[in-house]
Amino acid sequence: MTKFRRKLAFLLLLSIATLTAAQNAAAPAEPQPTQHVFVIHNFKTESGVVLPEANIVYGTYGQLDAARDNAILLPSHYMAEMHGYSWLIGPGHALDPNRLFLITSELFGNGRSSSPSNTPEPFHGPRFPVTTIRDNVNAVHQMLVEQYGIQHLQAVIGFSMGAQQAFQWAVSYPAYMDRIVATSGTAKTYGHGIVRNESLINAIQSDPAFNNGDYTAQPEKGIESFNLIWTAWLFSQPWWHQELWKTTEKPGTTLPQVIEEYRTHFIDHPDANNLILQLRTWDSQDVGATPGFNGDTEKALGSIAAQVLYMPSATDLYFPVTDAQTEAPHIPHCTLLPIPSLWGHPAGAGASPADEKFLNDHIAAFLRGESTL
Repeated sequence: MTKFRRKLAFLLLLSIATLTAAQNAAAPAEPQPTQHVFVIHNFKTESGVVLPEANIVYGTYGQLDAARDNAILLPSHYMAEMHGYSWLIGPGHALDPNRLFLITSELFGNGRSSSPSNTPEPFHGPRFPVTTIRDNVNAVHQMLVEQYGIQHLQAVIGFSMGAQQAFQWAVSYPAYMDRIVATSGTAKTYGHGIVRNESLINAIQSDPAFNNGDYTAQPEKGIESFNLIWTAWLFSQPWWHQELWKTTEKPGTTLPQVIEEYRTHFIDHPDANNLILQLRTWDSQDVGATPGFNGDTEKALGSIAAQVLYMPSATDLYFPVTDAQTEAPHIPHCTLLPIPSLWGHPAGAGASPADEKFLNDHIAAFLRGESTL
C-alpha cells in the first residue's frame, strides 16, 4: 500500500494526514490522545432496544481546567477512531491542546465502541440494534456530564458523520455549546445519499459468504465491491480527470494499479456488520426527527442557537454543496463557506495541504469570534 493510501485509510479508520515525508520529518511531534472507555448500563436506543452495557471509547487531549469551560468535542466520522482530527490539532493548527481540553468520541459500530463485532449475545453481529446519530449524541452527552461535569462546550467540530453529529448536538442540546463547525456533512441524509449507502450495503450482502450477517469469515468479495463503490464517490470527477492521484503515488504508478489497491486495501481488517451498522446510522440521520419537531427539518435547523460555520467541500459527492446551500438559510447564525477543492469529500478533513490550511485558518478565526469571509 502506498504512503498516501495508508493515510487515506487512516482518514476512514483513524485520521487523514497529507503532508509529505519531508514535511512530517521536520514537523513537531503530533499530540497523541489518551484513550478512555465510558460504560452506560441499560442504554435505551431510539429503536427501543436496551443494551445491557454500551461502551463509548474516546480520547482526550490536554487538561480540563478548573472552571470546566475549555472543552471542545470532536465526534468521529465513518469507521474512524480517536485520532481522526490530527489535521486540526497541535502545533500550527487551529486547536491547541496546551490550552484546550479536546474530546474525540468514537461512534457506535466502529469496532471499538459498542459494535456488532464486539457485543455479546443476544445483540451480537446482525442482531445489534441500529443506533442513530441521536443515540450517539445522547450517550456522549451523558459521558461528558457524568464523567467530567462538563455543562458547556466551547464548540462541537465534526467532519462527515461528525458533522451530522455537530448539527444534532446543536438541535438536541441548543444551549450546550457556543459554536459548531460542520465540514463535508449535512444535517440530514437526503435520498441520493441513501441510495449510495444502500448500494454499499447491497455489495456486502450480495456475497454468499455474508450469510445474513452470521458469517464465519469476512465476506471478502463483498467488501472489495464495497471498497470500489466507496472509492468512486470519494473524490471528485475533476480529481480523477486531472489525475491528481499522481501527486501522491510513486512515479510510474498506473491507474489500474491505483484502482486495484483501493479495491483490495481501502479499509484494513473491516468487519462487514460494523460497516453496515454505521451506514444505517448515516442513512437515518435527520435533525427534523428530533423529538418535538415532528419531522420538520427546517424547523429543527431554525432552532439552532449556536454560531455555525458550515464548510461543505465544493466538489463533495457524498454531501453535495447544493444540500448545504439549501440547509444554511434556515440556520439563524450560519456562515456558509465552501472549501474550494478538487479533492471531493476528504477536503473536509484536510486532504491536501491547501485544504488543511483553508480549514485551520477559517476554523481558528471562527473560534476567536472573527469573520471567516
